[in-house]
Amino acid sequence: MAPSECSSEDVRKQLERVVASVGFARNDRMSRFLRFVVECHLAGRGAELKESVIGVEVLGRKPGFDPKQDSAVRSEAARLRARLGEYYLHAGKTDTLIIELPKGGYTPVFRRPDAVPRTASGLQKRRPRRGLVIALASLIVVLGASLTWWRIHSTTPPIGIAVLPFENLSHDSANDYFSDGLTDELIHNLSLIDGLSPRSRTSSFAFRNRPRSLREVGTDLAVDYVLEGSVLRAGQQLRINAQLIRVRDDFAVWSGKFDRELTDVFSIQDEISRGIVNSLRLSLGRGRRRYETSVEAYDLYLQARAFENQEGMPGYRQSIGLFEEAIGKDPSFAPAYAGVAEAYAFTSATFPNLDRREDLLGKMRTAAEKAIQLDPLLAEGHAALGIAYARDGEWKQSEKSFRRSIELDTSRSASHGDFAMYLLLVLNRTEEALRQLRAAEKADPLSAEIQYYLAYGLTSAGRYSEAAGHCQKLPADYRVKSECLGRARLGQGRIAEAVQILATVGNRGYLGYALARAGRREDAEKVAVEISPNPFNQALVFAGLDDKARTLDALERMAALGPVRIGRALTFPEFAFVRGDPRVRALRKKVGLPE
Repeated sequence: MAPSECSSEDVRKQLERVVASVGFARNDRMSRFLRFVVECHLAGRGAELKESVIGVEVLGRKPGFDPKQDSAVRSEAARLRARLGEYYLHAGKTDTLIIELPKGGYTPVFRRPDAVPRTASGLQKRRPRRGLVIALASLIVVLGASLTWWRIHSTTPPIGIAVLPFENLSHDSANDYFSDGLTDELIHNLSLIDGLSPRSRTSSFAFRNRPRSLREVGTDLAVDYVLEGSVLRAGQQLRINAQLIRVRDDFAVWSGKFDRELTDVFSIQDEISRGIVNSLRLSLGRGRRRYETSVEAYDLYLQARAFENQEGMPGYRQSIGLFEEAIGKDPSFAPAYAGVAEAYAFTSATFPNLDRREDLLGKMRTAAEKAIQLDPLLAEGHAALGIAYARDGEWKQSEKSFRRSIELDTSRSASHGDFAMYLLLVLNRTEEALRQLRAAEKADPLSAEIQYYLAYGLTSAGRYSEAAGHCQKLPADYRVKSECLGRARLGQGRIAEAVQILATVGNRGYLGYALARAGRREDAEKVAVEISPNPFNQALVFAGLDDKARTLDALERMAALGPVRIGRALTFPEFAFVRGDPRVRALRKKVGLPE
């Protein structure tokens, strides 16, 4: 209702109740935004509620900023609308006064729960459908929390669902990133919902361009439902088809066809989600996130993610510029900051970037902190910050960030894997690391990276036969399959076989180690000379030769790469013979590793 139909005192009391709630108390900017629009309206200054004014007064933009070039006000308003919706669904569901910010403007509306919403002018109107402009494929109003029965019986397992890669019908591979990105973000957002267990990207994309039956998908991924579809993009036109299939009987429980403008991509994702919600009788869950961003920023973000997903380390390097372009288009787009932080994490840990390490680490932390500032519920933002803290040896803060990431999104396999690889293994908490990696495997059973991480951890734990089993699950063309299996065979004492396997490996440090273990010392010394610029590979060869002094010299030269690389290396069985040496204790202290 309008202020004249409700006392200002009642509205202000409700305002204080809202901003004191969990969703607002730790978000100063959102609380300032809400206070500003409410107080302006109560004071009769509704004419001031324009983007140009809000940008300056609430968001700190310089006077004269152009809202057409800077979407920060629109983005923050979208987040405010979503957060208000969440508040009244949960903490405020019994409140006797509702504050709303209708879409398309910045003038708040005040009403009683049983009242029909009004426009700012006081005229009654029907309540609009929620969220036709959301962002990114975080972008969907994701699937609902759980079946009612599940809310009562929490031991019931969640519904398993796989989102298969949407087919690109344009026959132009340049558009693959767009259809892949839509698929990826649908998976990502479904993972935020209690009662649903979506399979991760790697496992779902294992079925791309591969003949399969849905029964096969259901068996391999242990899912109850499969979402599949196609995308046709022609200029600014989109045609998207999608259907949700029940695996046990190949029954299509929902389908949708959408012919829209490219600018409607977010509303299409919203409708797909609502179709699935209704068909599975789910309700919207507490983990919903909404973004508003420009089509240009979203497109750049999808291109960056495509590089990361398809090309490994070179892809991370190429993705940085695209993420930064996306941020330039929309400085309030949290997922882009999380993405670039992750890219910095990978590129800062290599010898070629050693002279830029401090600069890259600084950028990584700044980007991760910005992602969380913009969206405190963004799991990948917290995981990126966990990596940043680990790189600086701030272990308590790192663990807190990783655990928060997992709490926000238990199905995100990357959070479990990064927690294991950047902290738990580094601190020699091997069994805990293996538990996290098992959780990652459950969420992403066909991920080659997770299989490799498990082999890596099991090798550090001395469980070589189990490690070999995971190495053998890796695809034949996986970049470190031979290295993985060769190390496991060395641990099993099958030296000759290990030498034969490692002879094909690009990382010749492991070959030098194996040659030394086989008694071929001269050949091992030759390898050490060939790889002289790389101290880690040299350390491996010297360890195979049982040369403690030269092994420690090489490990000390690795100190410039920081505690994560040193800590993981020291868990390797290859370096077990130097662990008790005083120089190792000094090295650990130097890089910030606990005793």
